[in-house]
Amino acid sequence: MIFNILKTMRPRQWTKNLLVYIPFVFTLKQYWQPFTPKMWEFLAIATGAFFLFCVFSGVVYLLNDITDIEKDRQHPRKKFRPLASGKLTRGQAIGAIIVLLTIATPLAFLLNPMFGVVALIYLANNLLYSYSLKNIVIVDVLSVSGGFLLRALGGAAAIQVPASHWLFVCTGLLTLFISFSKRRHELVLLEGEATSHRVVLKEYTPELLDEMIAVTTASFVMAYSLYTFSAENLPPNRAMMLTIPFALYIVFRLLYLVHVKNEGGSPEEMLVRDRPLAISIILWGAVSAAILFWFGRV
Repeated sequence: MIFNILKTMRPRQWTKNLLVYIPFVFTLKQYWQPFTPKMWEFLAIATGAFFLFCVFSGVVYLLNDITDIEKDRQHPRKKFRPLASGKLTRGQAIGAIIVLLTIATPLAFLLNPMFGVVALIYLANNLLYSYSLKNIVIVDVLSVSGGFLLRALGGAAAIQVPASHWLFVCTGLLTLFISFSKRRHELVLLEGEATSHRVVLKEYTPELLDEMIAVTTASFVMAYSLYTFSAENLPPNRAMMLTIPFALYIVFRLLYLVHVKNEGGSPEEMLVRDRPLAISIILWGAVSAAILFWFGRV
């Protein structure tokens, strides 16, 4: 039973929760010195926030599978999910949700009251998406993107640092691109059966989604470039501009995977399967951290 509950909570999706570490990395030199006891303390807090987001996102997946149990039984792949296949009963899933929320919610507020508020907003956003917003064109994608933003905002709240407006702009644009790419993948892959899988897909066309993807990618590249030489907390020598080529490659690689390889349906699986993409993200993170460490403001 425990294995099936964990499987329904989608551990592969938990890589999205790594966004909570972004505020920690980008304020490391500004608010505390690296490799000091204070740094390890805040790293532990950020890690606690990561695991709590894993629990809250897992609860949402449990609720989704309870709601869609009959629909999933008609799907060629989803019928093998624990709830749809009968390996996990509805009562067991509901019991798991109650236990997880009973434990995770007080812990979120104990970690930091503002983090607890953000976590509840994240949970509410996902519930609204699951039961209403996912059927409203464009709003569905904005809601998904909002879930990513709340992860990053939660990371900032947990370690009590101000959330940069650049964090909202760059993260929001990139996650909008990923969300539009996912819709495009579903529409192209499922073709005539797309609307039976997701009702809102009847409101989209590949051409419209391609336009939206083009707008968000161009906006992200511009916003990230402006961030590297105009954000207040970055090194004054503008060394952060050295990370622009990595950001460009990541965006272009994602476009290649979406348009040439017909991927995009599962961003977390793209990250695991596509080695060039994973390496470029690691290099971007390493170069960014090195620049902030060596040249960052104290």
